[in-house]
Amino acid sequence: MIRLDPHNTSPLPASPAAPPTVPAWALASGGAPSDAGAAYQAGAALGTLDSLAHAQASWAGAWRQRLALRCAAASMRLAGRAEEEAALRDAWYLRPIGTDPGPAGAILGAWRQLAVHPPAASADRLEKIVGQLGLHWDGAALADICTEIEEVARSPRPAPFAAAAIAARVVAMRPNSELLAWWLADLVLAQGLGWPRPLPLLMAQVFGPAFRAETGSGKRIRPGEKGFERAVCVALAQAAADACRLATELSRRAEKLLTVAPKLRAKGASDVIFLLLNEDAVSGSLATKNLSRFAARRLFERLQQFDAVRELSGRATFRLFGL
Repeated sequence: MIRLDPHNTSPLPASPAAPPTVPAWALASGGAPSDAGAAYQAGAALGTLDSLAHAQASWAGAWRQRLALRCAAASMRLAGRAEEEAALRDAWYLRPIGTDPGPAGAILGAWRQLAVHPPAASADRLEKIVGQLGLHWDGAALADICTEIEEVARSPRPAPFAAAAIAARVVAMRPNSELLAWWLADLVLAQGLGWPRPLPLLMAQVFGPAFRAETGSGKRIRPGEKGFERAVCVALAQAAADACRLATELSRRAEKLLTVAPKLRAKGASDVIFLLLNEDAVSGSLATKNLSRFAARRLFERLQQFDAVRELSGRATFRLFGL
């Protein structure tokens, strides 16, 4: 029998219930909501997302990594780079194991790390993150921001406002560190909501309508500026809705993958199933101790015949597959 985790002796779990969806009334429409209305919408949307943030669905790893990829792609624009999702996938998944993924891939790595580790901040951890984001902070400044995070965590303010506060504080300290501000905003949000791991959410909304000034000038509302807290609330409502829609999409694809899994006879197929459920993408030329490159190619062809995976690169060679 093919098992979900090649290191686990338990069989594949039954498919969980369909992921929840954010109610339509929780999304802003017909103009900008009031501050109270925006906070109410954010609370409703995050309440819907909360069950997914705590869930241990078989596809949760792939879901988190795809959210990380979305935030990394938005980060490219903020960093003045041109890479989109496809280029970021290539930088991460096609590099030799253990090698430098390059500046764009390093930024993706920072978002991937956010998605898989508990929402804790230490000077050592943040030193690595700022390096991945291409920023430069000294030890004293990192210690100060850790203190700020602790103070925000102790405050009674709701999680969306705590996230806005830490983002504003980072930009006030270092105006060129907005990437770090958004990374920490998601971390602080997870702390405030009691999530076991953060979900990469806000960065993907930074250039969306939530952060456009009401003046009609097209100017983006940056951390700390007038209307920023309300914009964060509106952005979180939309981000939660997007994350729930993605979860619904991936849960259906994962269910199909798990349905066809018993039909796969290739030695090492369980390794591939496990990676597909836990990664945004898997190289079509994957080689493991139980699976040769040739066998992997045949396995992915078989999975495509079952419509259980998608080819993500659009290429005939150096292909990438995912849910």
